Amino acid sequence: MALQSLRKNIDRYQAALSSHPDKVGEDERAAAEIKFKSVSKAYEILSDDDKRDLYDAQGMSAFENGNRGGMGMDVDLDDILAQMFGMGMDGPGQRGPGPRRPRRGEDVEQPYTVTLEELYKGKTTKFASKKNVICSRCRGKGGKEDAKPRQCMQGGLKTVGPGLVTQETVVCRSCKGTGNVYKEKERCKKCKGERVVEEKKVLEIYIPRGSKEGDRIVLEGEADQTPDQEPGDIVFNLVEAEHSTFRRAGADLSADVHVNLSEALCGFSRVLVKHLDGRGIYVKHPQRGGDPLKPGTVIKIAGEGMPHKKSELRGDLYLVANIDFPDRQWLMQDERMNKLKDLLPKAEDPIQAETVDEVDYDEHTTLEDFGSGDHDDQGDQWEDEDDEDSAQPQCAQQ
Repeated sequence: MALQSLRKNIDRYQAALSSHPDKVGEDERAAAEIKFKSVSKAYEILSDDDKRDLYDAQGMSAFENGNRGGMGMDVDLDDILAQMFGMGMDGPGQRGPGPRRPRRGEDVEQPYTVTLEELYKGKTTKFASKKNVICSRCRGKGGKEDAKPRQCMQGGLKTVGPGLVTQETVVCRSCKGTGNVYKEKERCKKCKGERVVEEKKVLEIYIPRGSKEGDRIVLEGEADQTPDQEPGDIVFNLVEAEHSTFRRAGADLSADVHVNLSEALCGFSRVLVKHLDGRGIYVKHPQRGGDPLKPGTVIKIAGEGMPHKKSELRGDLYLVANIDFPDRQWLMQDERMNKLKDLLPKAEDPIQAETVDEVDYDEHTTLEDFGSGDHDDQGDQWEDEDDEDSAQPQCAQQ
């Protein structure tokens, strides 16, 4: 579009904004004014030869930070022209009509599994990566230094049915979406006209201590490079592996610990669990006032949970006591059993009942079968035998 035509469209938009306020509601006024200022900035860049050359060479990055010329707003010239007038830039290094290439490449995201020990202590790891980088010989042109490309005229057509053809926007295989192609003998010898080459690079990721599942570790700009685009990031999404001892909830940890019957009754002083950093957690739990340690008792140890990121604070550790009874072999000795009977409290007085039945039992079962003994297929149906007996035969009428 010629500069004169562009100015005409801008003037028309300005007149519509100022002369017809009834067509723009109060709630839309601010957005409309911002849009008009953006269009004015587009005209300012296009109407100045020096600024247009700068935009053609560097894009809007030339006007960022202190180079904005006092305009103070983020504007993408291609976006403005495409939205306002259905066109885009058609100068050196820019596209013509058609879909606009994104200014930034896509991020590459992948899961990364870490152990609870690594999340507790933090981890730094290095790995080799392969990615595409802009060819250093042709600087991403795809052709030799003095070669001049010709415009690619290919499009994308897709057959959708007998005799029916529809136009579809696809990336051209010849020009890779650039709009320019080189003859085979004029292509860059290093990248073979691909504009990028594969490169191996050692990357390092750091996982801060206290990280958790779902945290993202971002390596900025380490995704594949593409000419005329800012490279995307490589993003690792942390996945916490299940631990054999500890369970995690936020910054707190919990674990089951095993205490034998003697320790539960008489107390203990020993290491109950090995922590994630290898330390033994020593607990002194004497017998207090005749109160034994019961199954399921929770022992809370403050400050022994997971560390908080960027802080010296830590969560708490919760130990759940499981009482282990003597094994079968130990109980098979009559002498020990007799001593236990003498030491342990006697049983309470037996329950009195007029009728007593001795029954068989199964001690090797669980409550999973509880409620499964209902096999009454008739449901709530009830048949009264008295009703059947009281039914009288009917005499047939003549």
